[in-house]
Amino acid sequence: MSDDKRRTAEPSDLERSSGRQDWRTWPRYQAAAKGFRNYWYPVMWSRDLRRPTQVTLLGSRIMLHRSQGTVYALHDRCPHRGVPLSYGTEEFPGTISCPYHGWTYELATGNLCAVITDGPDSPIRGRVRVPTYPVAERFGLIWVFVGDQEPPPLAADLPEELVEFEPQLVGGRINAGRVGDWRLAAENGFDEGHAKYLHRGAPWVTFRQMPVWTRTRVVRDEREVWLTRVQDETHWDEHFPGLGDWSMKRWWKRRNGLADVLPGHYRDPAIESMKLPGRVAIRMPGLLRVAYDNFLHYEWYVPEDEHHHRYVQLGVSFSTGLRAADFWLRYWLVIRPFFHGHFTGQDSWMVSVMEAPPERLYRPDASITEWRRMCEQEPRNRDREGGS
Repeated sequence: MSDDKRRTAEPSDLERSSGRQDWRTWPRYQAAAKGFRNYWYPVMWSRDLRRPTQVTLLGSRIMLHRSQGTVYALHDRCPHRGVPLSYGTEEFPGTISCPYHGWTYELATGNLCAVITDGPDSPIRGRVRVPTYPVAERFGLIWVFVGDQEPPPLAADLPEELVEFEPQLVGGRINAGRVGDWRLAAENGFDEGHAKYLHRGAPWVTFRQMPVWTRTRVVRDEREVWLTRVQDETHWDEHFPGLGDWSMKRWWKRRNGLADVLPGHYRDPAIESMKLPGRVAIRMPGLLRVAYDNFLHYEWYVPEDEHHHRYVQLGVSFSTGLRAADFWLRYWLVIRPFFHGHFTGQDSWMVSVMEAPPERLYRPDASITEWRRMCEQEPRNRDREGGS
């Protein structure tokens, strides 16, 4: 073992003194600081790709460009002098030319097909290639596959309900460069304990009664794709010996929120047919699902580098007609500002200031340890030290 690796493996003075556990007990998870390869990741809205654009994914800078209706992805670096190709232009159909010396590459293959400043008989033509990445478009999003395996169909990395039931309406937000390790963001999403306290004053839960604490277990589905939190006990108020009572009960709050008071509240048949064991679930490579009565909320924690991630939120409705119009109105007036804005903004705040590891876990963190265990068993990178 090298000196650098040995120093990394040795616990710090803080860890020795506190006895805290950290990611070093999860070797493959610890190694996936830049995320897990060989998966499809959503990176941007299709409508926003109007010119060559750079995105960072799993530590790689990637240029996205649409030519003649098709989106292409190339490593965003000209092999000549290292200038980003995303600064370039499409001088010939189906190509991208580096802005520095006009080295021109086929978008489909990455092959150097011309060097404008060296003439049509340039001897280096055909001898240089820029790596390319598989790309797909679905639900108004551009998806990119980063890995060293043959990519599976995009459907393999989508929630099965989005394949079985055609979504009628999709709204969402994408926050690029969100500060924080993607693993902290994923763990925050599936964390059992924080919502009851951190979000207790958020406008999104103005009318929802938040419990003090719950007794929760984590279960896997039959295909071992999803981890789901299942609450066996819910305590709405509690007495803490020597301190007093704690409760978020208020006269205007209901346990099911506005569903208990608003007329016309409905349950989407497609969501009901899923027969989910619990509301909140997570799956590889970092996708959270929260099921509400009439829409599904998704979060992708897309790794950019060790310290930043791209945060993709979707609200999906399967309804049609007046109910679809109702969802679209609620999305823009309520869900987008108060849920996809303020509520998850509180999560962003915590992820950006969190310093972990080291850490000291407690009982509700079974959700986090089960998620780490799933990552350790992740099948697509078995022959690698880690995911990145």
